[in-house]
Amino acid sequence: MAELHGLERKSVQGSGEQEEKYVFKASRWTAGNLLFPVRIEITPRHVLRVTPRFFGADEESIAMAKVASVNIRTGLIWSEIRIDSSGGSNPIVSHGHRKRDAQRIRELIERFQPNVPGPESRASTPESRE
Repeated sequence: MAELHGLERKSVQGSGEQEEKYVFKASRWTAGNLLFPVRIEITPRHVLRVTPRFFGADEESIAMAKVASVNIRTGLIWSEIRIDSSGGSNPIVSHGHRKRDAQRIRELIERFQPNVPGPESRASTPESRE
């Protein structure tokens, strides 16, 4: 596992198969991340925000199929990421990530999201003709 600018790529063993897992750590130099920097973990199945604490951690997750949008707000050095859910739950918000990491998070989410048919493919389905 090589760490490169807050990014780790791991292969996770689970039920006999390997799953990709990408971990992005927020910078300790940003507000709220000094002692316990927030981590965003991306797998083909979900997006997870982990906030470590003295005892345990808080975790928020959104299933990859339920991700509605990814919003990146960039500053001079750091970016804020907002991942909205189509299921009506609270969005995952994290600040203090490098711009490059924020863009990589969006690319991974777009890559792992299931292919949703567009409006042109729905026009040819039997349900749309009724």
